[in-house]
Formats: sequence, C-alpha cells, structure tokens
Amino acid sequence: MMAPVTTSASRPAIWPWLVWALALIAVDQLTKEWILAHYQLGDYTPITGFFNIVRAHNTGAAFSFLADAGGWQRWLFTGIGVVATVVIVWQLHTHRGQKLLGLALSSILGGAIGNVVDRLQHGYVVDFLDFYWGASHFPAFNVADMAISVGAVLLIVDELRRMRKKSIA
Repeated sequence: MMAPVTTSASRPAIWPWLVWALALIAVDQLTKEWILAHYQLGDYTPITGFFNIVRAHNTGAAFSFLADAGGWQRWLFTGIGVVATVVIVWQLHTHRGQKLLGLALSSILGGAIGNVVDRLQHGYVVDFLDFYWGASHFPAFNVADMAISVGAVLLIVDELRRMRKKSIA
C-alpha cells in the first residue's frame, strides 16, 4: 500500500510561525530601544521588592557565559544564531502541521534573531529585566531571552507528549 501523496498546497503554511517570530523580534527590539533611549548603563528603576528595570549589556551568552572573552565571542554567538535560524526555518518547513512544535520553534527563532540583531548592532545584547531576592540577583534578561526560554519549555512538552503517544500506541 502506497502512502498518500501530499502536495505543498495541501500542507499547512509556515508563514504564521514566521509572523509570530517577527512579532517577537519587533517587541524585543522596541523594548530594547526604549531602554537604550531612557537609561544609561547600570541605571535602574525599582518596580517591586524583587524586580527592577535596569540597563545591562551582555557580551556573552546565557548567564554572561564568555562575557569577558575579549570580543571574539560576539562573532561566535552571531554565527550560532545564524545557523540556528537556518535550522529552525528548515524544521518549521519540515514539521509544518505540528502546532506546539511550530510555536516552540518560532519562539526560539524570534528570540535568537532578536539577540543576533543586538550583537550586530551594538556588540552586546541589551538586557533590562532584573529579578532578585535580597542581595541575590538573577542575571538580567530581555524579551528575546524569554521567547527562547518559553520555546525551549514548549519543545520539552512537545517531546514528552510525542513520547507518551508512542508508549500508548
């Protein structure tokens, strides 16, 4: 028995996922531009007893990994972001009908591109969300970082659901 032939016309489009990624990039860049226009490096505004708006620059990756590496890391992380973009768009194309996976991948895509734009434009990523407990501060982050984190959690949820379906079948 032959598998049904699927034409590209009958497969779901990837453009809704690309629009979602673009929306995340826009919100990310708008918030970062606002911070750059209204805060100097290190300035902050207390919002609650555990949250500040702050202007921070991150030349490294997550949790400032390699932040003091001397500058070459800017191009490494930019290259990783470009490769991730290509792979994610290919994955979105390959798995178009999978809604949770599409949301996960497009969220990661929007966040990755948002941070790559910063690295290319400024040489660092603009962070501004500062959560803390007492004197201990979680590393500052931004909308792109949130999108990447939510996307990663959704990827895990999607895989757990896929594994559960296989074990039931």
